Amino acid sequence: MRLSSMADYAVVMMCATARHCGETRKNAAELAEETGIPVPTAQKLASLLARAGLIRSTRGSGGGIQLARPAAAISLADIVEAIEGPIAMTACVDKGLHDCGLEDCCAVRPHWNVVNDVVRGALTGVSLASLNAAPAEGAHA
Repeated sequence: MRLSSMADYAVVMMCATARHCGETRKNAAELAEETGIPVPTAQKLASLLARAGLIRSTRGSGGGIQLARPAAAISLADIVEAIEGPIAMTACVDKGLHDCGLEDCCAVRPHWNVVNDVVRGALTGVSLASLNAAPAEGAHA
């Protein structure tokens, strides 16, 4: 499984937002400059992340972006789903999507929901706060 560039950028932007928690709010352009994300992409991500309830964006003087809840209460799954939609390893588990030629005889299809739940559980177990912490010694990059 590989995250899309947009989901990856969303994680980077959320980490930057979390680092500024309690400080002066940064707007999307400032976060873009800090992270190297193109400004239009940062603005689009800010909109998607706000719509998902992960950040609050305030316009005007003293405005900017801030987390909508503590970093420890925001998971990697929350961020990925804000950008990608529900976590699903295959399309055949999506309701109403029936474009697989093997659907009628597939013995694996009934098991994909279990796999999806395990993947989502793993991503849920990683908080935004832990992503901003120093990596543990011996952790793989």
